[in-house]
Amino acid sequence: MRAIMFQGTGSSVGKSLIVAGLARALHRRGLAVRPFKPQNMSNNAAVTADGGEIGRAQALQARAAGVAPSVHMNPVLLKPQSEVGAQLVVQGRVRRNADARAYQTIKRALLPVVLDSFATIGRDADIVLVEGAGSASEINLRPNDIANMGFARAADVPVVIIGDIDRGGVIASVVGTWAVLEPGDAALVRGYVINRMRGDATLFNDGLTAITRHTGWPSFGLVPHFAPAALLPAEDAADLTPSAGRRGAGLRVAVPLLPHIANFDDLDPLAAEPDVALARVPRGHPLPLCDVVILPGSKATRADLAVLREEGWDIDLRAHHRRGGAILGICGGLQMLGRTIDDPTGVEGAPGCSEGLGLLDVTTCLTGQKVLAITGVGGYEMHVGRTEGADWHDGHAVSSCGRVRGTYRHGLFNDDAARRDWLACLGASPSDASHEARIDATLDALAVHLEAHIDVDRLLTIAR
Repeated sequence: MRAIMFQGTGSSVGKSLIVAGLARALHRRGLAVRPFKPQNMSNNAAVTADGGEIGRAQALQARAAGVAPSVHMNPVLLKPQSEVGAQLVVQGRVRRNADARAYQTIKRALLPVVLDSFATIGRDADIVLVEGAGSASEINLRPNDIANMGFARAADVPVVIIGDIDRGGVIASVVGTWAVLEPGDAALVRGYVINRMRGDATLFNDGLTAITRHTGWPSFGLVPHFAPAALLPAEDAADLTPSAGRRGAGLRVAVPLLPHIANFDDLDPLAAEPDVALARVPRGHPLPLCDVVILPGSKATRADLAVLREEGWDIDLRAHHRRGGAILGICGGLQMLGRTIDDPTGVEGAPGCSEGLGLLDVTTCLTGQKVLAITGVGGYEMHVGRTEGADWHDGHAVSSCGRVRGTYRHGLFNDDAARRDWLACLGASPSDASHEARIDATLDALAVHLEAHIDVDRLLTIAR
């Protein structure tokens, strides 16, 4: 088994996308590829076949590599939530809650677990593509690091630095990373990739020369912006941008962007439908006139419900309902639509009970073990809580008027037949496109794109 690690000059420079694209490219060459991310922080998670959870980006990378997701592909997952900091998931299982300072003292003890998962992944691989987290230059966090250079040193894995030219200052970002790394860490870096170039690539030839002159690191490529990446699941809620929706579409759907939104790729298949205008509504703006409001999943349901009320979205929602509009709640959104959400042991924060929106005759108690289960084509459940009441029927909720519905099933719209039926019932004209086929076609196109702009053969020579 050989490995290469891709670290970034900062967050959101495209590490996840480049690993996914290279995984598909090497898979197409016939190599057994495995993705690996020692530590991830994201509320967009995926369920593995063995009932664990990992970051959604690693599940996409596994798909790109042609293998099933495993908890060992992302052994440490941090899921931010209100008040209690983050939920710590280790090898697919919830271990505890920890605030940021407490987690810094825990990390060192997690390194053996991370290395164990890395070895497990490597047993079936020709090559492992390792993704770092955040920035390689966060030297303030270096002493207990398991996500970037701490892992690379412990596992003796060569590193490639990725910089994002689209955000500006990429020369300083890469050279600055070289400048602050301690010599032992810098010695592991074999080169760099510049991502998201727009326009004439030759205009940055002198930039590449300057970076190499200052750092001694060679360039492995300058990657042009890949617009179809928007069709792939985003890793972070920070990547979600407000939108007014497609003009001229028949079905208007509004989604409030709550602070702890989770598993937001549930909405991707709808956003790709030509006859759907999906509006992502940021705080400070009212919910627009629409046909459907979707309340998505949340990692901190009671806290997000409080924000929903602070924004006045509860008033907008009731007005929407009075006008005859439809409402769908997914997971945490389902819980918000009920009468009460009770958290007696403080699963999400301080113990207490919150009054729900009362649009579904159900109540939820946040107790018991976390439910993690795969449920059909692209579907899965991932939640804490027991829901019951008059509107609860066979795993989902339906109001007496039939216009308010709730489900714990994520990935509902990934199922082409289910999505088409739902859209047709609401008067939209669903397309014949397959969501799953679209994802695979995009990964194939990404692989071709990276093969054209990254020296993949030279990358393979540095792997060890």
